[in-house]
Amino acid sequence: MSDARRIIATVRDGGSPSVADLQWFAQGLATGGVTDAQAGAFAMAVLLKGLGEPGRVALTRAMRDTGRVLTWRMDAPVVDKHSTGGVGDSISLLLAPALAECGVYVPMVSGRGLGHTGGTLDKLEAIPGYTVDQSETDFRRIVAEVGCAIVAATGEIAPADRRLYAIRDVTATVESIDLITASILSKKLSAGLEALVLDVKVGSGAFLPSADQAQALARALVDTAIGAGCRTSALITDMDQPLACNAGNAVEVAEVMGALTCDPVNQRLWDLTEALGGELLALCGAAPDAATGGQRIISAIRSGRAAERLARMVAAQGGPADFLERWRDHLPAAPVVRDVPALGQGIVARIDTRAVGEAVVHLGGGRLRNGDAIDPRVGFSELKGIGMNVGPGDPLAVVHAATEAAAERAIAAVQAAYVLGDGADAPDLVQGRVA
Repeated sequence: MSDARRIIATVRDGGSPSVADLQWFAQGLATGGVTDAQAGAFAMAVLLKGLGEPGRVALTRAMRDTGRVLTWRMDAPVVDKHSTGGVGDSISLLLAPALAECGVYVPMVSGRGLGHTGGTLDKLEAIPGYTVDQSETDFRRIVAEVGCAIVAATGEIAPADRRLYAIRDVTATVESIDLITASILSKKLSAGLEALVLDVKVGSGAFLPSADQAQALARALVDTAIGAGCRTSALITDMDQPLACNAGNAVEVAEVMGALTCDPVNQRLWDLTEALGGELLALCGAAPDAATGGQRIISAIRSGRAAERLARMVAAQGGPADFLERWRDHLPAAPVVRDVPALGQGIVARIDTRAVGEAVVHLGGGRLRNGDAIDPRVGFSELKGIGMNVGPGDPLAVVHAATEAAAERAIAAVQAAYVLGDGADAPDLVQGRVA
């Protein structure tokens, strides 16, 4: 007979729990039969000792099967994208409507901020009225009518993951490849996808910063998803600097809306949207190859059709009906906005991207403890990138804060995170592909 203490001890001692044990533990997470303390101990044991590939696959399937697994009867492929987490990464908000405009359906089940990285749901909740908690009936209706929806995992979708996800965030166990794989894929595979593209981050702002770790995670994710019957590939992408110019919640939504409405666009944000979208359209057969698929994604954005599609999704999920026309008025603004002055002269040679993400969290844009409220107004805009030249007093970024004291602390954190030198080349944005 399974019991939590024995399963935890097995993992702690380097053993392999049986499929039945992992199914029992996942059900206990979903039903409350496993306590928070036991869940935290299990997560730490997995982080330190691992589950091995069979255990990882078994845990993923077990967590998926604690809830509903959707099926779709659509006239086009049902697809999704997932990022392993980064700083200034608002790709989902750009990509979902662009993909829908390219003729595929995107039922995106997303997460909240985890550790130092931002969460898609937290960003969308910066839009007044936007409701991420949708019933399965409403989720299906919005996907059918709009082509895309971005929602939270309901109690009916991988409930074991919802519980373990929150516990990982507050027990320093986010970095486990086994738990990351099970968390991502238990939700994604529950959505009944035909194809999935994964954005696996590498660098100082990634959960797993080394190239070897990123490669291992990408391989684990792709192999597990393919084994479950979903066409999947992964791009390994740079997180040695924030992906875009803004990091926070409302400020990232503002950057997305600027890109969708043809304001000046951050090139890295644009290029990665094209790369991931092209990969996914090719993967599901909606484009002959990734290059052609990427061109279609960019066309959907440049034409303004993706912006209209996002506005329809926002309205369908409770947001303002005039969000496309008046997004600047609707997004909340911080009361304190200050430059982050450079302390010297030089070219940005290195950025501690994790430290920038942690600074957003400490401003109130993320959670230090499970259940903390998010302040959607705070964060950074106009972040300088690697290779940019600055002089003494030039802004490295602009901080958006709730108080002057919080702004001062954030300024010091960003100044410490930036290293100036004589020169530097920005890392390649896409550093590998796993299929």
